[in-house]
Amino acid sequence: MKIVIAGGHGQIARRLGRLLAARGDTVSGLIRNSAHREDLLADGARPVLMDLEHASVDQVAAVLSGAEAVVFAAGAGPGSGAARKHTVDHQAAVLLADAALAAGVRRYVMVSTRGAGSAPPADADEVWAAYVHAKTAADGYLMAQQGLGWTVLRPAALTDAPGTGSVRITAERSVGQVTRDDVARVLLALIDTPATAGLVLELAEGPVMVDDAVADAARRRVGSLRLPNSPP
Repeated sequence: MKIVIAGGHGQIARRLGRLLAARGDTVSGLIRNSAHREDLLADGARPVLMDLEHASVDQVAAVLSGAEAVVFAAGAGPGSGAARKHTVDHQAAVLLADAALAAGVRRYVMVSTRGAGSAPPADADEVWAAYVHAKTAADGYLMAQQGLGWTVLRPAALTDAPGTGSVRITAERSVGQVTRDDVARVLLALIDTPATAGLVLELAEGPVMVDDAVADAARRRVGSLRLPNSPP
């Protein structure tokens, strides 16, 4: 398969890129910093210089042409202010969805966050609140696109501990934590499981092997949630 990952140099994105490349898929990672090219090449991915804060739909669609799936794993990152949460975590995700539709790509997997879909706590700092609002808006836009087979994944607090290969996937808000290794494994399984389209999945560490947890979510439609005011 040909897979395009937005935010290709991110920690989860690189883990996913390595998994895809190791099994022989063609992986393109969208990056905005040319200094990251060598890292992606070492992972077995094709780096594509593309600034999603300034690119057009047509420019992104040209890169997506022929892909079977896109994964949004971009983010403004630590140290960025509230404004970039909007331009990256919200607007760039919307741009990728519009470009996927224009390019005829029908599978879109979104890396969202815990807490999206609800108002942030009243005592949340400004940047975290902006991040949750941005992710909620991005998720809502994606979920309204009937031409896309979207899946929204909302991981719990992320850690860099070695992955265990076992997780918990539910419809309830994720609590606890989950390793970035295991998030990447779940994304790989979601790409391979089109029956998870239309699901919002909450992810945390747990007792079930990744492939089994994803297959069970698809079978039981455990995460078939929609944000308030989103289309039925």
